[in-house]
Amino acid sequence: MGTRNVRPIDPDMHPIATGNYRIATPAIQAFFELVIRCLRYRTTGALIYGPPRIGKTRAIEYLRLLMAETHPKITTYHVQAEHKPRHAEGPFFTNLLDAVGYPDPDRGSNQSKRIRLINKIKEACSRNGSGIAIMFVDEAQRLAENEYEWLRDVQDHLDRMQIKLFMFLVGQQELYSIKVNMQRAGRTQIVARLMVDELAFFGIRNVQDVSSCLSGYGETAFPQGTDWTFTRFYLPQATDSGYALLLDAQILWDEFAALHNKASLGSKLEIPMESFTRMVEIVLKESELQDRPGFRPSVEMWRHAVRNSGYVQARVATARILTELAKLT
Repeated sequence: MGTRNVRPIDPDMHPIATGNYRIATPAIQAFFELVIRCLRYRTTGALIYGPPRIGKTRAIEYLRLLMAETHPKITTYHVQAEHKPRHAEGPFFTNLLDAVGYPDPDRGSNQSKRIRLINKIKEACSRNGSGIAIMFVDEAQRLAENEYEWLRDVQDHLDRMQIKLFMFLVGQQELYSIKVNMQRAGRTQIVARLMVDELAFFGIRNVQDVSSCLSGYGETAFPQGTDWTFTRFYLPQATDSGYALLLDAQILWDEFAALHNKASLGSKLEIPMESFTRMVEIVLKESELQDRPGFRPSVEMWRHAVRNSGYVQARVATARILTELAKLT
């Protein structure tokens, strides 16, 4: 390997090895456009719903990084809604305080927790030079109706302080059913504030989506500011001689389609991001020792990676969850 191809960091520290990276997808782009649209039109709440394991949590993490780059004055938070038998006010605000980075979030009365949350958000907005904050609430289908009301109260309190808090409720399809049921029950005050707009989050649905995602591995560099893209880090000689993962987009899609049909999954082919990234990581790691000018992963290698991506297991688990949800509606 020539001097040009000497890796700049230990391979164990690379994001592919640690799993600490995010690749843009068409669904994430749609999510980002929803966020920007809500900010522009002052729409203070929206739903983003979709099957489990399809990449919603990764999308939140990606969007927070993207917002920090494109809108650095806007404060963002990621709240993980908790599964709990009781929906009490104290634990609810403890969770929110933890999400906004407040030390010792479990201390004090319910009212004091609420005030500390308000002040913490106000301080962050003042420090960033903007009266806008965004809160992504993950697994929002776990929230009870009174918790949605508490979120609305926080919005109202901040609004009186000239601070706009935008809520993006992210969760499974059940979340959309919650909106519909609230509309039927006349709970319009929650829907009109927290659930105005909506987006059905999706996985990788066609070969064009595959190409778009694979392009990310050929465009994202680590360390940043270098020419060491994710693909080149593992296949420097092949990359320098013209190889790019997106050249194999059709092969990849065909292998997923074959596996999908063989497993008789029935539903339309849609690849969860978790399965997709695992498959790409397998190919990069398996190809590493075979790197040479003109190298290209074989169809057999892609097939092996697709079969070990966890796709079938993920789709079976999703179908089971959707069946259980259908029984509840």
